[in-house]
Amino acid sequence: MPTSYRASNRGDQARSKTVSQSTNTNLSAGEARVGDILSKKGNAIFSIRPQDTIGHAVEVLRDKHIGAVVVVDATGALVGILSERDIVRKLADTPGRTLPHKVEDVMTKDVQTISPNETLVSALQIMTKGRFRHVPVTDDTGLIGMITIGDVVNHRLTALEHEALQLKQLIVG
Repeated sequence: MPTSYRASNRGDQARSKTVSQSTNTNLSAGEARVGDILSKKGNAIFSIRPQDTIGHAVEVLRDKHIGAVVVVDATGALVGILSERDIVRKLADTPGRTLPHKVEDVMTKDVQTISPNETLVSALQIMTKGRFRHVPVTDDTGLIGMITIGDVVNHRLTALEHEALQLKQLIVG
C-alpha cells in the first residue's frame, strides 16, 4: 500500500445528508390542483344544447375525440352532461330508435362540478365515488373547463416520471 494512501474518515467529507424523499416530494402529489391540469390541457369546452339530438351529440363526441360533452342553455349555463355511458344506456332501452331522441331526455341533469382549487386526490375521490370519468370545472364565473380521470392519472404519471428522473440524476450524479 502506498504511503500516500489513507482510508477516508467520516469527517473528511462534510456534506449534508441526502434523502430520496422529502416533505416536498411526498406532499407534491397531494397539493396538485385541478387548475394545474387545466393550465396544461387548456380549457377548451365542447358543448351542445338540450334540444339537440343524440345523433348530433354522437357526432360531436366522435369528431372531437371526447367521451362526454357538457350541455348548456342559451345563456351558456350548465344544465347537464352527456357521456358515452348515458348514450349506451339509452341504446339498450331503445335499440334502433336512439339517435332522434333529444339530449335533454338522456343527459345527466344533476351534474357534479369541481373547483380549479380542488386537489387532484379529492377530484379522484369524487369521480370514483360518483362512478363517472368526466367532471366539469367551474368557478365564480361559471364553466371554465372539463377534466377526466385520464387527465388526473396522466398528470400523476408525468410527476412520477419526473421524480424518477430526479432520483436517477441524484444517484448517477
